[in-house]
Amino acid sequence: MPYCRSSCYYCGCNRIITRNRERGRAYLDRLLVEIALQAELFDRSRPVNQLHFGGGTPTYYTPDELGEIFAALDAGFGMQRGPERDYGIEIDPRTADPKALRALVDLGINRISLGVQDFDAKVQQAVNRIQSVEETERLVVEARSVGIRSINFDLIYGLPHQHVESFDRTLDTVLTLRPDRIAAYSYAHLPELFKSQAVMDAATMPSADTKMALLELTIERLTAAGYVHIGMDHFALPEDELARAQIDGSLQRNFQGYTTHGGCDLVAFGMSSIGQVGEIYAQNEKHEIPYLHAIDERRLPIMRGLVTDADDRLRREVIGQIMCFGRLDYAAFGARHGIDFKDYFAASLARLEQPERDGLVELGANALTITPAGAMLLRIIAIAFDAYLTGDKQAAAAPAKFSRVV
Repeated sequence: MPYCRSSCYYCGCNRIITRNRERGRAYLDRLLVEIALQAELFDRSRPVNQLHFGGGTPTYYTPDELGEIFAALDAGFGMQRGPERDYGIEIDPRTADPKALRALVDLGINRISLGVQDFDAKVQQAVNRIQSVEETERLVVEARSVGIRSINFDLIYGLPHQHVESFDRTLDTVLTLRPDRIAAYSYAHLPELFKSQAVMDAATMPSADTKMALLELTIERLTAAGYVHIGMDHFALPEDELARAQIDGSLQRNFQGYTTHGGCDLVAFGMSSIGQVGEIYAQNEKHEIPYLHAIDERRLPIMRGLVTDADDRLRREVIGQIMCFGRLDYAAFGARHGIDFKDYFAASLARLEQPERDGLVELGANALTITPAGAMLLRIIAIAFDAYLTGDKQAAAAPAKFSRVV
């Protein structure tokens, strides 16, 4: 759902800034057609365990309009109403009407994710996202009163004018509101890709050392308050499904983040969305006009895809183990896949010799173990096993630009 009413300068999402309701309606009409086109390819008897509305700002649309999407999904795929479902939506507290949450619950939504980023006034001014604590608190209170079972806050560290003292105050407020989950993302400054980022003064952005201090502060404050550091940028209360899944070994990670629904096909709709069906990944057209044209021609708006090979799947599992559990047993992994782990991944393990000297990982005789310091920098360890990023394997597409780890 790509549309937003105003631009947050830091945003690297694929979004369209417009207040033109007709433009948004035209897109919605095509989205309904795409849902029907894809539904023809799937067995409707399979349960829809998880649903997520991402953006942009999904609540750019009214509950009635979102209801049209739910109706189309139900007709094409069959939606659940049971408590086991995980149906979530991203919400901008500045534009969401707390009373509209009841309508979302009636549709089946039981999880919400609120964009917070930072409550500091100077930071908010610099990134063009003025959002009061009161707006956010009203939404949290209303969400709990109408039966939303899980609330997530998105925070960002590395924004202009952020420093340890100011972000500590933001964390004070976050902990008072006590969401069930918290995602604390590192800001990626790529103005050559995202033009709105060029508006911000690079001189006001925290240094790498300050960003590390902000991350350390976040981990320290949240874990001291009882949150479990799931890994990477995610935290959850001990009773949350993510925390329980990490304990029982069922936690998984895909390109949307951590999930308790691993092994499910992921069917994606809308411009730029990425789906995974079996061992195939497919991405829709990233731009509005090509997406609309494809739907008008009654064809799926897919722009590119990847069929994974055996090596891709091995590496995906290794990276998932590292990111979800912080430990990988060489013999157990090798036995599952009929390989000698150390031999097969010799080049990857060699790349970890420097991170081991830096105290991020322990390369034992029988297992790879992430240290507490490494838990803050999991991407560095994971990258050693990514054959596309290391250059061991060439992707079909042109080389992409990636954000820094810090």
